[in-house]
Amino acid sequence: MPPLVTIVTPSYNQARFLEDTIRSVLNQDYPHIEYIIVDGGSTDGSVDIIRKYEDRLAWWVSEPDRGQAHAINKGFARARGEIWAWLNSDDIYTPHAVREAVAFLEAHPEVGMVYGDALYIDEENRVLGRFPSAQTDYRKLLRGFVHIPQATAFFRADLVREVGFLDESLYYAFDYDLWVRLARRAALRYVPRHWAYFRIHLDSKTIQADDRCWPEMWRVYRREGGGLLSVMAAKYAVRQAIGPLWRRRRLWWLRRAQRQASTRVQVAAPGAPPASNR
Repeated sequence: MPPLVTIVTPSYNQARFLEDTIRSVLNQDYPHIEYIIVDGGSTDGSVDIIRKYEDRLAWWVSEPDRGQAHAINKGFARARGEIWAWLNSDDIYTPHAVREAVAFLEAHPEVGMVYGDALYIDEENRVLGRFPSAQTDYRKLLRGFVHIPQATAFFRADLVREVGFLDESLYYAFDYDLWVRLARRAALRYVPRHWAYFRIHLDSKTIQADDRCWPEMWRVYRREGGGLLSVMAAKYAVRQAIGPLWRRRRLWWLRRAQRQASTRVQVAAPGAPPASNR
């Protein structure tokens, strides 16, 4: 019997994107999926969208929570799958993502987590560019070389139970923290296959809260015994110094990419590869 995969979607007031996310999970070409949606008490019509699909969900709830990491942990606490993932409510899987991730983990029992490629898209599903995915490991992560698009990550449930769930005290870097703890125990592997679309827009955490990421990453680094004279320390110092400039650069990049994307073909359907940028 192929392994059961549990996918958790945390959501809060993301009705304009949520249905595309849900359909990209339910339309996977891998049949053994347990899908859980944890909504934080949305008031924008998200609950009506979830109810449209509730007969295909393993569990869902809409109630106040303590943030994104808490919502994901609530889903993991109910998960029965051997392989876990979470897909944020503004991101999209490609149709073959789960099947290919499972196949890789089945073929490589020494690997604790696998991840692939993602394309950035905007609110209109226009492709803006490619996430810089690359192979990383424990030591590289502690030098600030992350290169993991979260939406493409699939990991073994037993390993997460061993290292612990997401750290709910972290707002931005709880995924980085998990990757570090997983990489300390098992190999992480990058597969050069397109598994997700990562949505970036003016309201996204990537734009609004990017300045909160590095202080949290620094906390994780220091917890792991990282010193004050290192590549990570140098990167952190630079980001502290140019934080406002970096955010303006991100906004400039987003607006420029959107202008360039306005002439390109949009994503044809949730989870379907775009006609361009392949």
